[in-house]
Amino acid sequence: MSESTAEQIPRFFAEKVPAGWFTDAPSLEWDDEEILCLGTLAEPADAAGFRESTRAERVAIAEEAETRFGRAVSWGVQHGGRETLFTTRGTPVMSRLRLRERAVLDTLIDAGVARSRSEALSWCVRLVGRHEREWLGELREALTGVERARDEGPTLL
Repeated sequence: MSESTAEQIPRFFAEKVPAGWFTDAPSLEWDDEEILCLGTLAEPADAAGFRESTRAERVAIAEEAETRFGRAVSWGVQHGGRETLFTTRGTPVMSRLRLRERAVLDTLIDAGVARSRSEALSWCVRLVGRHEREWLGELREALTGVERARDEGPTLL
């Protein structure tokens, strides 16, 4: 059985990210389009200095990962209780919203919370992510079990 992407991505970054960049192994998140590598800096932290001093190496690692996994690579750091993302991908998504759902977005625009429906929808998604983190974690855990059962199940070919 071949190694899954879920095993390959962490192993790749464990091998490529230089020791000493972060206090621990970086956390990794990914979907079909992007990999986010987020590391914790030792205090006192200088996110801007880290970004500049590691740019060439991060670009080289990202290019290799993008070729290997077919996903853009984003970088960020945690420091002093804050998170600073250096590069992230804003991916457009298609959404069909009914009148009342559009009215929610338009209210956020009218109130100055967002400048566009796209920005308002992004704000709503971040809000749900922040306040429903535990529930979303349970969903992800359940999906992992489904994925494992599917991988271990019978094949038709």
